[in-house]
Amino acid sequence: MRGEPSCPKCGGRVRAPGLFADTWQCEVHGVVHPLQPVLPPSVEALGVVLSRAQVPVWMPWPLPVGWLFTGVVSAGDDRSGGRATAVACSGPGLLDGPGELLLIAEELGVGLGARYAGVPGPDPGAHMRVDRPPEVKVIAAGRPTPLWPVDGAPKDRAVFAGEALGLWLWAVLWPEPSGLLLYDDLVLADLRDAGAELDLLPCGALSPRILG
Repeated sequence: MRGEPSCPKCGGRVRAPGLFADTWQCEVHGVVHPLQPVLPPSVEALGVVLSRAQVPVWMPWPLPVGWLFTGVVSAGDDRSGGRATAVACSGPGLLDGPGELLLIAEELGVGLGARYAGVPGPDPGAHMRVDRPPEVKVIAAGRPTPLWPVDGAPKDRAVFAGEALGLWLWAVLWPEPSGLLLYDDLVLADLRDAGAELDLLPCGALSPRILG
């Protein structure tokens, strides 16, 4: 696991604010919201992200049968708060073998979702097939939310994107057939609104997918 902030777009090193700049800087991408170290899955780790998140922290709620919370990360610093969040969940796939799901919420231009999706970033708009009806809909914060397939992603994953609460929502699933999970009217909750139920959240081993 990384112990220092990094660039949410490429994973490269970032330079902290200092005498000549008051923003975090990536040598490749310029000003960025720093990606904080990935936290092992626990209720306490989730609480750290929730306490500073300025964007939703999405999770299927309730989790599908047999699925576990397997990691969380956010981009942003102590001054600006979390401007992007990613939550990993893992469990039995709808076909053979295990499946993994990453749900990313982010502000325009952060680029974390595009990195996990494996497409040029920072935002999904240019890769979404919005000329067609959305392929899937989830319920996000109680509202039907259409998601479109994202073109250009590696063949090992299924990628969908849309907007929820005025922000980008990405869903990235491995392996690619696990995308069928989203055809089942998946209900997503913003964990910032959750209460004592979080204490019962089932946690598994850290997902390697969230490490990028």
